[in-house]
Parts: sequence; C-alpha cells; structure tokens
Amino acid sequence: MQWTGPCHGNSMGLVHTPLLPFQPMSGDLPMDMTRREWLTVAGSPPFAGYGLASATPTDGRNTGQSKRFPDKAAFAPMGVTYLDSGAQHPLPLGAKAAAAAYLASRSLDVAAPKFELDSQGALMRFAHLVNADPDEVTFVQSTTTGEQMVLRALGIPESGGHIVSETLHFFGSLPLYEETGRQGMQVSWVHPRDGRIELEDLRRAIVPGTKLVALSLVSTINGFQHDLKAVCEIAHAAGALVFADIIHAAGCVPIDLHDSGVDFAATASYKWLMGDFGLGFLYVRKDLQAKLKRSFYGYFGIGRFQSHVYPLDPPGEKTADYAFRDNATGAFALGTHAHVPIAMLNHSLEYIHALGVANIQAHAQTLVSRLKDELPKLGYTLLTPKESQTPLVACVMPNATATLGPKLNAAKVKITTSSNRFRISVSVFNDMTDIDRLLAALGRT
Repeated sequence: MQWTGPCHGNSMGLVHTPLLPFQPMSGDLPMDMTRREWLTVAGSPPFAGYGLASATPTDGRNTGQSKRFPDKAAFAPMGVTYLDSGAQHPLPLGAKAAAAAYLASRSLDVAAPKFELDSQGALMRFAHLVNADPDEVTFVQSTTTGEQMVLRALGIPESGGHIVSETLHFFGSLPLYEETGRQGMQVSWVHPRDGRIELEDLRRAIVPGTKLVALSLVSTINGFQHDLKAVCEIAHAAGALVFADIIHAAGCVPIDLHDSGVDFAATASYKWLMGDFGLGFLYVRKDLQAKLKRSFYGYFGIGRFQSHVYPLDPPGEKTADYAFRDNATGAFALGTHAHVPIAMLNHSLEYIHALGVANIQAHAQTLVSRLKDELPKLGYTLLTPKESQTPLVACVMPNATATLGPKLNAAKVKITTSSNRFRISVSVFNDMTDIDRLLAALGRT
C-alpha cells in the first residue's frame, strides 16, 4: 500500500496542503528549502497564492506603503479598553474571517467556497518572521510542549548533568526544572537584580559541563529582554546549548534566531502572533537535528512509507519500510495539529509582516514609555526595567487583584492582575487615550 500522506482533498471543497514532500500538490513548496530560496520564492509573483504578496483590505486595515498606528480598523469594536494582549491577543478581523471560511468548508456548507488550509505557508511565514529556515521549524501544541520535547531530545533528566535557568523564565516552567532536579539533574537558578537577569550572573552559573541554559527571551513577569546573542556566546563557550521561550517576543519585538545562535526556541500563537490556543512553533537549529536523541515517532514526521502487510502490497521482511523526514518536522512532529489556528495564522502572520515588527515595537514604546513615567508618579513601583523595549510594563503591588479589580472592572479596563503585581501589555490597536483611561482608573496607590 503506497503512502499518500494526510488527506488533501475531498468532496466538500476543503483542501489541506500536505506537509509531506513526497506527495506534492500543484504549487506546493518543499519544506527543506533554504532560507535564501524561501526569500526568493516569497518575493516572486507565483508566491502570491500564499498570500504574502497580497494586501487586500478585507478587514478594514490601512493600506499603502506606510502603516498608521493605532490600527483599530483591523479589529472588531471592543467593549473594554483592552491592555492585556500579553495574556491573549484579540483576533484581527481577517483571522476571524479565515477561521470562518475554514469552518464553513468543514461543515460541508454547500455555499462555502473552496478553502485551502495552507500548513506549509504558516510554517514558512513564521520562519521568515524569526529568521529561520523552514526546515528548522515545526508545529507543536504549545510553548511548554516544545520545551519539554527539547528536554527529551537531550535525554534530560535520565542522562544527568547541569541545567541553568532563571526566575524570570515562564513560571509554568519552574516546576519543570525543579522536577528534573529531583530526578538527578543539577539545576542552578539565576535571580533578577532590579528586574534584570545580569549577564555576569549567568556567566558565573554556566560552567563547563552545563548541558542546557533555559530562559524566556522576554519575561512574562516584567517584560525584561535578554541579549540572546550574548547569552548564547557565553553558553556555547562552556559547551552548553540554549533554549529560549519566545512567546512574548515573536511578533512584537524583532527576532533573528540565526544571528542569535540560539539552539532551540518555542512559542504559542495566541499572544503576539494573533492566532489561537492549541498551536505553536518549535525551532531546532539545523546542524543539531541529527545529533539529538529521537524520542518521537509521529505520523506527520514520516517522509517515506511502504507497507508490506495489506492486499497487493509488495513483499518485505518487515511490516513496513519507512524513513523520517530530515528536518524539524521529521524529528518532532506527532499526529494531527489544530487546523483553525493555521487558517488564522496565515492571515495574522502576513498582517504582522505588512506592519513590520520594528514598527510594531516602536508604536508600543510610545505608549509604554508614558506608563513608565506616570506610574511611579502615582505611587506604583515599577518591576520592568526602564530601558526595556518590549510592550509589557509590570508593577509590584500587594493584593493587586483584590485592590484594583473592582475599579478596573467599573472603568471597563482590562489588564493582568495577580496577587502581588499587575501587568499592562499594549499592541497595534492601542493609543494614548487607552493609556489615559488606565491611569485614571488606577488612580493613586
């Protein structure tokens, strides 16, 4: 029985662009192309079918070479002053429309137009966004899934050794490394000073024999951003590899994974990538892929398959002959992944590309700079370093949820509050009026 790959066509008009290069559809692009080849193709007219060359303003967004901020027209009217995109980003109208088009096809709607789920396009757009090669990225369920896959590929914890992490890393990962310590790893924690993880403190913690350095490029706690290239230089000099959680970086601050030298990175799509829950990306540096322990044997990772056990199959000594693809998908892909976020991402990633991440960052800085100036005047203690160039601003405040919750709700202002801090995160649709409303709602501490 000859392998045909995932379903890529049926009577309801839904077309699933396959991830498997041995069963190409017309117009498919090979997933093992180099970044130079990808950039060449992306800039050519035939690639317009993948959406990168189009700028149809179906969602009301600004058109033309110069993008204007705030871009409120790209989003539905909001019933609140939303300053919480770091928790989950509102969907652009175009992403919502893409999801609806996919679901209409999935529901066998006779009136629905043919819809192509462009899985390859989403991987390629993400790779381009973070300066990676398409064969270095694959889909994962979440950032945490990607991080744990990296540990398994490195034989952690059973292999033993030393891990360095830092306490501005995602708080959900703190138990992960504590547990590896209980299972035989030596784990060193680097703590912040004045809201920053200092390079010198990392340098002292990373010693010969360190296996992995795990961090968040931008901290969910306070928006601090590492100099990832400098961290990687320190780690590599000691023989260590580096994993970066980039969920609070991809889409809102410029990232160059190749230039940084980072070995692994992971993100989900529901924050600054303007996608949804249940889908993210894992990056694995190309020259490392063949050196990792294979711990995953997934259907979507198979690149060649011939069975020998079904009617009319050719004879063979084994149940099947097969080979896994020579890329990140071959090493880490499992079974099916969420399709609705892929439909959304093919709009949202194009939208982010069109705006320009550097422009998104610059717009955010006009807003967060004012917050950093005004919040201390109101008596709040900044947890975010003044020089931070990320869209997050956090403050220390005892009983923040209980104290601020009622007045923020009354003012219809949405931010993140927790027991002892609050965090504001701005995006492309926010403006200074939103900041004024927040500051008025907060009042003096």
